Amino acid sequence: MKDIKGNSVSDSAAEAVQVVLPNDTNPLGNVLGGRVMHWIDMIAAVVAVRHSKRPVVTASMEGLEFHSPIRLGQIAILKAVLNYVGRTSMEVGVEVYAEDFRTGKRHHTSSALLTYVALDDEGNPTPIPPLHTETPDEKRRYMEAEKRYQERKQRRTGR
Repeated sequence: MKDIKGNSVSDSAAEAVQVVLPNDTNPLGNVLGGRVMHWIDMIAAVVAVRHSKRPVVTASMEGLEFHSPIRLGQIAILKAVLNYVGRTSMEVGVEVYAEDFRTGKRHHTSSALLTYVALDDEGNPTPIPPLHTETPDEKRRYMEAEKRYQERKQRRTGR
């Protein structure tokens, strides 16, 4: 952690690359949806751990959309950034792209929003550093995520 004052979005951002192999795909040669979900959860957890410097658990995955398949032999690229930080939880946004290694062309295949809770040494939710947004895009994503956080909170409490 930089200090108690918080961290920037870039401090915890992560990118991962997966070569799509036959055991990742269905009989049509498309990556299994569950495999993509696993990759998304793993890269988003890296972002959450980097920010909080604590173990984290996945609280929710929302808005997962599969726009197009990732095919056998393509390269899957996952990009994850922190959108919002509450007292003990944080929202991470993940975008997934497929790249044709022969041409270098990429296309967006899926997106998801994940919420993580940081845990103390006893496994209880623990406070985490605030998030400092710097760019207009980071500020916009923070405001949108804060609204989603409030909506989730209202659904949980029934208010």
